[in-house]
Amino acid sequence: MPKKSANKGAKEGKVLVDPWGSSLIEDYERLIKEFGLEHFDNNEFPEPNLQMRRGINFGGQDLKAISDAIKQKKPHYCLTGIMPSSEKIHLGTETVVQNVKYFQDHGAKTFLLVADLEAQATRGVSLEEGKRRALEFHIPTYVALGLDPKKTIFYLQSENKKVSNLAAVCAQKITENEFRAIYGSVHPAKVMSAFIQVGDILWPQLGEEMPGIIPVGIDQAPHIRMTRDVARRLKGEHKFFLPSAVYNKYTSALDGSFKMSKNEAVGKMELPEENISSLDKKINKALTGGRATMEEQRKKGGIPEKCVVFEYCKNHFIRDDKGLNEMFEGCVSGKNLCGECKAKYGIPYAKKFFEDFNKKFEEAKKNIGKINFLK
Repeated sequence: MPKKSANKGAKEGKVLVDPWGSSLIEDYERLIKEFGLEHFDNNEFPEPNLQMRRGINFGGQDLKAISDAIKQKKPHYCLTGIMPSSEKIHLGTETVVQNVKYFQDHGAKTFLLVADLEAQATRGVSLEEGKRRALEFHIPTYVALGLDPKKTIFYLQSENKKVSNLAAVCAQKITENEFRAIYGSVHPAKVMSAFIQVGDILWPQLGEEMPGIIPVGIDQAPHIRMTRDVARRLKGEHKFFLPSAVYNKYTSALDGSFKMSKNEAVGKMELPEENISSLDKKINKALTGGRATMEEQRKKGGIPEKCVVFEYCKNHFIRDDKGLNEMFEGCVSGKNLCGECKAKYGIPYAKKFFEDFNKKFEEAKKNIGKINFLK
């Protein structure tokens, strides 16, 4: 990836990524070019999931190392993290969980870490509160979305001393100027959090030398970049594979704006959804790809690429491709107007999604005591 300061990039109009901010990413092709990513090719992966088939995964790094490991049934791992900074999460997080589930289902040794140290350093959340939120909400949410707790290794950053020790070693491998080029600024909380994340990503390789993949949104790309830089420089008894990554597109806010921050509470759907009946109002107010008049839409059809309701159904709500194709054809043919489409597809599929999630979430909460954390 090219080295650039976040502030400098803003002045030059470059694509910016910030794991602690709320930058906007609108042009994925441009991002792939500027950051030297690979296009995601779902043909490389056996039994591609919904995110792969529908182009929600747009890019990655060293993807062949993982696809080869899957095909050849060689050891590999998948790691994801929970930032317990709030008691709700954006619906878009479901995309990351589905990618983790895919790799877990295809043989990856799976790790889920609770970033309690990062939450304390960057968001002021105490370790005790971070653990409470993880146990009462975040982990049950991930399980409800498809993560298999019996095949997952859980740990808290604050309790994994091997991660902290590895982070200290990794901190010797990056200069201040390099850190500034990756993250845009040098702040003590950022520095500590970033190196702990490097330790997290590489730690599974201390137990077994194997490639690993990190499914993330593009805002986490700085962490992947620095970890890959550090892995190239680590020498000793362990050989570290450069971590692979798969990047997914973001779910828009209901008004069509492009929000990356999961802490932005306006105009989005969150998990859990406590009031299922409110979905009607939310979806009816969502931006659509309708034409200026009913006559024009009947003649020309709608524009699903501009419709947030179609995006939500494609990314999250409609699991079967046949149902999604029916929604698409009804739109572009002019058969269904936007209100009709929302009533026929958006609202009922959204309600089914959240009703299924709520049921699984309550069941997962009952079994949270069975989860053991590494010490």
